[in-house]
Amino acid sequence: MTSWTIVTGATGAMGAAATEALAAEGRAVLMACRNRAKAEAVRGAILSRHPAARLEIGELDLSSMASVRRFADTLESGSVSALFNNAGAIMRSPAWTEEGLDNTFAVNYFGPWLLTRLLTEKMPGGGHVVNMVSLTCRFVRIDADALTPDPKSFSQLGTYARSKRALLSFTQELSRRRKDLHVHCADPGVVASGMIDLGHWFDPLADALFKPFCKSPEAGVRPALRALADTGTDRYFVGKGDRPVPRRFVAPSLDRSIWEATERILADFQF
Repeated sequence: MTSWTIVTGATGAMGAAATEALAAEGRAVLMACRNRAKAEAVRGAILSRHPAARLEIGELDLSSMASVRRFADTLESGSVSALFNNAGAIMRSPAWTEEGLDNTFAVNYFGPWLLTRLLTEKMPGGGHVVNMVSLTCRFVRIDADALTPDPKSFSQLGTYARSKRALLSFTQELSRRRKDLHVHCADPGVVASGMIDLGHWFDPLADALFKPFCKSPEAGVRPALRALADTGTDRYFVGKGDRPVPRRFVAPSLDRSIWEATERILADFQF
């Protein structure tokens, strides 16, 4: 049986960089992507440089919990060795999915949460889960009510930051509940990718001023690659090193309440 390392958002800049690096290490990588045509193009480009790479594509739309469930159902027990929740999105306006979830939270939090819960049931002891968080987490606070945001409070960066902060909370609670797994956060820093294009008139000027100081996708994904190889748990990988999760984010009771609220919200899509 093939033991897969799953990368979500593998067609994006950092996802493609991670997929290529992992494939070059000899891992069998399952590219979990919404757009199969884009995934085929990325896969073909990587295979042209690494002909022996083991790459497959699975269709996954993280904004749809039904899609998450279908994707998880295609995988056999014991076939997943690592999950890299890389995919993320910044929405330009408030929107809701067909299932009634805030779109930003669906892609950045609920989808990864449900995918992780389903796949860790099929993951042997010693497996890895790495969640991509964000430096924007430090600028927001959350509670369980933040999971169902009021559209009047929407802001592109604020809603994105709260969704990533919720993912950080989930990462810590998962590490407490699953001592048999290696569970980490990775912070890429500011990366030159489509994620930083917010649709404003001044974006071209901002690009000219700031993109030269941004990390490349290859550099941005390095913390996550180190986390996927680490044998500890509950570490925060950033820059060239790792450390305990910053104290400002350590709140076990909050993490537990957010976990329980998420279970209630996703009750129709669980086991």
